[in-house]
Amino acid sequence: MATTATIQILDLRHFGAPMLRPVLESESELWMQRLHWDYRASCRLLMQYLDNHMLPGYAALDAGQVAGYTFCVYEQTKAVIGDVFATRVPVSGAPVSGEDAPDASAHAVEETLLTHLFETLLNSPQLDRIESQLLLHPAGAHSAAFRHAGFQLFRRLFMVLPLSGHPPSAQADLPAELELRPWREEDLHPSAGLISLAYADHPDSRINDQYHSIHGSTRFLHNIVRYSGCGVFAAQASHVIVHRFTRELVGLVLASRVSLQSGHITQLCIHPDHRRQGMARRLLAAAAAQFLRMNTQEISLTVTEANHDAVTLYRSEGYRTQHTFDAAVWQREGTG
Repeated sequence: MATTATIQILDLRHFGAPMLRPVLESESELWMQRLHWDYRASCRLLMQYLDNHMLPGYAALDAGQVAGYTFCVYEQTKAVIGDVFATRVPVSGAPVSGEDAPDASAHAVEETLLTHLFETLLNSPQLDRIESQLLLHPAGAHSAAFRHAGFQLFRRLFMVLPLSGHPPSAQADLPAELELRPWREEDLHPSAGLISLAYADHPDSRINDQYHSIHGSTRFLHNIVRYSGCGVFAAQASHVIVHRFTRELVGLVLASRVSLQSGHITQLCIHPDHRRQGMARRLLAAAAAQFLRMNTQEISLTVTEANHDAVTLYRSEGYRTQHTFDAAVWQREGTG
C-alpha cells in the first residue's frame, strides 16, 4: 500500500496518459458513485494534455506506478488548481477503485501533492491569485492544508432535485414586457454582461474572479457553452428572459448534461433591477421541464453556503444538499 515514506513526487509533465490511466479510471468511478457525474470526458481531455506534456502539476510515484496526481492551469496572473486525487495501491500494483478506495494513506498522498503544488505556486512571483474548487472531495478533507498555505475557504453545497415525483410547479405569468425563450448562440455576449452585473458584490465573485468583468464572464461562458467545461452543454434546457422592447437580457439559466441520468444547472442569474419577481423560479422550472423531456432523472447545482437567498430558493424548489465541498482562494497581499 502506498505510504508517504515510499512515495516520490515528480513533475507531472514527465508522464504520459498510459501511466495515469488506472488512477483516472478509479477517480471516474468515484465521480459517478458520489455525484452521478460522468467524468470520462474530462479524463480524455486530461490525457490529451498529458500526452502533450503540457499539464503543470505533480505525480506521486510508488514502486514505479502512479498513485496520485494534482494539476493546475495558468490564466495570466492567476492559477487554478484543477484537481488532486490519489488511490490505494496494494502490493499487486492495481489501484483499488470504488467508494472505499480512499483511505488514510491516499489522503496523505493527496496532502503531499498539494504541499508541493502550493510551494511552487506561492513562490511564483508572476502569480497574484490562486483559486480551487475540489468538487469531488468532501468539505474539510483538505481544508487544513489550504489554510496552512494562507488560503481563505468557502463552503459550497452540491444540491440535487430528483425529477421523479417532482414535476415543475406552475409559475405565475411574467410581466407583459418580458419574454422567456430558449437559449440562442447570439445570447453569449449579452450574457457575459448580465453575469458581471449580477455578481457585483456577490459571494461567488470572491471565489471566481471571472465574474468581476465582462471579459472574464465571457471566458467563463466559453468554457461552459463551447468547451464542455462542466458536462455537455444542454442548449435545449438553457433559457433566457429578455425585455421585449429594449432586448436587454434580464435573466438566464444555463444547463448541461453530466451523465445520462443527471442534468446540472451551471449558471442562474437575474439582473439586479428585476429580482424578487419569481424569474429565478421560472427559469429553474423551464430547465426542469426540458430535462424531464430528455428522460433525465435528477438535476444538480452548486451554491455557496453563504448565499442564503439562493440556498433558500433552491430548498423551496425541492433541492436537497447531497454533498459539501470547499472553494479556496489565495490572493497576494496588495493585489486584487
